[in-house]
Amino acid sequence: MTTRGLIPADTVRQFTVQHDDDGVRLDRWFKRHLPQVGFATVSRWARTGQIRVDGKRADVADRIAAGQVIRVPPGGDAPERKARERKPLTEEQLALADSMVITQDRAAIVLNKPPGLATQGGSGTFQHVDGLLDAYAADGPRPRLVHRLDKDTSGVLLIARTPGSASYFSKRFSGRTARKIYWALVIGVPDIDEGLIDLPLGKQPGTGGEKMMVDKSGEGQTARSRYRVIDRAGNRAAWVELQPLTGRTHQLRVHMAAIGHPIVGDGKYGGPDAFLSGSISRKMHLHARRLIIDHPDGDMIDVKADLPEHFSASLAQLGFDQSEGDGVIEVFETAVPKDVQKAQAKAHAKQVRKERRGERRGRADGAAATRKPPKSKGPTKGKGSPKPSKPAAAKPAKPIKPAKR
Repeated sequence: MTTRGLIPADTVRQFTVQHDDDGVRLDRWFKRHLPQVGFATVSRWARTGQIRVDGKRADVADRIAAGQVIRVPPGGDAPERKARERKPLTEEQLALADSMVITQDRAAIVLNKPPGLATQGGSGTFQHVDGLLDAYAADGPRPRLVHRLDKDTSGVLLIARTPGSASYFSKRFSGRTARKIYWALVIGVPDIDEGLIDLPLGKQPGTGGEKMMVDKSGEGQTARSRYRVIDRAGNRAAWVELQPLTGRTHQLRVHMAAIGHPIVGDGKYGGPDAFLSGSISRKMHLHARRLIIDHPDGDMIDVKADLPEHFSASLAQLGFDQSEGDGVIEVFETAVPKDVQKAQAKAHAKQVRKERRGERRGRADGAAATRKPPKSKGPTKGKGSPKPSKPAAAKPAKPIKPAKR
């Protein structure tokens, strides 16, 4: 991609669409690669035919494909904007960023986020993953977050390297095709070894949106989670595998507390009962163990994250063999929630009706074009009502001659 300043302002520019930009809107492409050209300018260029894609006029809403050539007219640069300066990372921050990397390639960086490190900044939060992303930007654009983990949850966190891969991965997460498997220690043992928790969630009033709750009022969002007991320590605790089938805030934590088995160390939703006595750590025992997601190159990312020290120690103290966990992992099919199914069916039915209306109009227009207009009759002679005309069927119909071309 040619960058600003390397081509004279009065020269027509041509760019080949790369794989990362396959399927994006034309205006989004400009925002990614020519941010100095404002949206109003791009719209005017498109409206006047100055932007061409493979030699043809293009609209700002058109989707482009890899390999196509975009012709951009000269000029259009908006006034220079001073880029926001970022504080350089310290040696300690660079070391932390490097230590988290599990694997990386041209499209993604997969991290093992430690517990206690926030994914994004907030009020009073200055150390977070988003603030460390400059450490991975030495040879290209600044990577982007495409999903998140709670501050006290550890494990697999995927970072997109480019804007194109960010769009690709975001669609996989929002479309529920990405598979996330968590490990957790919970208080007590569920009566059923394997089950589905289907409880809608909403924000708890009075907490400023910081805490969620089960909301059966009809306003809660659909939330579904799979769980399976891997092993148990008598009736004291259980080691479970969890898989969220939807992506609500604090979903796994609220669901496990709702069925009476809060996650060990989760005082926010389990209260005082969420802690085990003895030497078991009081930190939260929820870990994103595994992520399975499609890769833009057509392959599959399937990666696991090692447990943090406190979680690993708790498993050992409770007599659990960590090697047994991966042996029972099974990827559940992600069922589409009923409300999503209804919305999809409604949209499909609307599209079918629209297409049929077009077909009926086409047939009606074609018939009207080949039908001769009826002969007009003069006024009825004499007084009184006109005599009723004979039915059309009383006379043999004349064949319709095909229209001359």
